[in-house]
Amino acid sequence: MPQPKKNRHSGYRLYTPAERARRDATVWTTIQAILAPLQFFVFLVSLCLVMRYFVTGDGYWVATISVILKTGFLYAIMVTGSMWEKVVFGRWLFAPAFFWEDVFSFLVIALHTAYILAITYGWTTPAGEMRIALAAYFAYVINAGQFLWKLRLARLSERVPA
Repeated sequence: MPQPKKNRHSGYRLYTPAERARRDATVWTTIQAILAPLQFFVFLVSLCLVMRYFVTGDGYWVATISVILKTGFLYAIMVTGSMWEKVVFGRWLFAPAFFWEDVFSFLVIALHTAYILAITYGWTTPAGEMRIALAAYFAYVINAGQFLWKLRLARLSERVPA
């Protein structure tokens, strides 16, 4: 009888059993599960509005409001995410399991914050502001991909016997 294929991630465990139990028990996991897709939806709408501004030159204010809204979701998910890390891993940020995701998240936050500062203080033109927004969105997509990959690895590792 042929042996079952070995999971290529069988040696990888994102969570210890205690961390997994804390992850499953905390309300912050549910909050993250709600905020992440909402943020992604706001991102998609906002990206369309920003691109519309670049293509037509119209819709600056609605694009600006959408980027501000997206930034608000980012801040909310970062604050609640740090609370989640504290409960699950015992530290506010940079838990080894999510170190590089957290590092890159700071770039994403910096770019979104640069956008907010640019519109607040008039540091650049409306087109320049939208370029900052696009840079922030590009970084956000990479960061979201990092987290999705980690979620996939976590699911694969949970299938492996302890």
